[in-house]
Amino acid sequence: MTDLAQRQVAFLGAILDDEAPLPSGWGDERAPGLAIYRNNYRSSLVEALRSTFERTERLVGEDAFRRAAAHHCIMHPPVGWTLDLAGAGFAETCAELFARDPDVAELAALEWAMHEAFTARNTQPLTTAEFGAACAGFTERQWEGLKLKLVPDLRHVPATYDLVRLWTSLSASNTETEPDLTPLEGARCALVWREDERPVFVIRPAWEGTALASFRKGASFGEVCAALIGTLGEEAAIAEAGAMLARWVGEGLVERLDQ
Repeated sequence: MTDLAQRQVAFLGAILDDEAPLPSGWGDERAPGLAIYRNNYRSSLVEALRSTFERTERLVGEDAFRRAAAHHCIMHPPVGWTLDLAGAGFAETCAELFARDPDVAELAALEWAMHEAFTARNTQPLTTAEFGAACAGFTERQWEGLKLKLVPDLRHVPATYDLVRLWTSLSASNTETEPDLTPLEGARCALVWREDERPVFVIRPAWEGTALASFRKGASFGEVCAALIGTLGEEAAIAEAGAMLARWVGEGLVERLDQ
C-alpha cells in the first residue's frame, strides 16, 4: 500500500470511529477540525437516510429517527462509494432499536426495497405474447424444467401489517392522520418492483415471496410447484403456481426464460 493510500485509510478510520487515533503526523491541534469534519460527514449520512426512509421517519418521529440514523451510521458506516448504499441494513437497525414496535422495521425494509428497485439496472421484460410464443409446444418435462430470470428490480419483504394502508396513512399529504397499523391475516409479503421510473408494491401470500426467492436461486418451475404442494396441497399448488406465473408475466416481472 502506498503512503498516500495509508494516509487515506487512516483518515477514513478517524472519521468513522471516534476512538481511532489521529492519522500519523497529525498534532492535537487538528482534533477539533477533524471533529467538525466527522460531524458534517455523519450529518450527510443522516440526511441520506431521511431521504430514503421518509415514511419511517414520520412513523417514529423526527427526533427518534435522527437518533436511530446516527446510531446506524456509527455502528454500520457505509462501505460503498455512493450515498445510495447508506441505508443498507437500516431495517435491521430499526428491528434492534424499536424491538417493541415491529412495524417500524417492516416499513423500513419496504422503503429500502423500493429504493433498491428504483436504482436497479434497466431491463426489458418479456411481454405476454413473447412468453406465450416461447412456451408454445412445451412438453410437461419442459414445463417442469423451466427456469425464470426475474427482472433485477424485483424484491420481496415479509409483511405482517397492511403496508398499503400504512404507506397511504404516512404520505406527506396526510399530516393529520394517525399511522394505520392494521394487521394482516396469515403470512404475507410485499412484492416490490419498478413500473417505468416509479417503485410500486403489492401484498401477496408469503409463499409467493418464497417462490420468488427460489427462482432467484435457480429453482425450476417443477421444484417450485413441489415446494408449494407441501404448503397448499397438490391441486391448489398447481393452480396457484400457474396463476402466479401468468401474473408475473403480465406485471412485467420476468426478464427471460432459462432452460
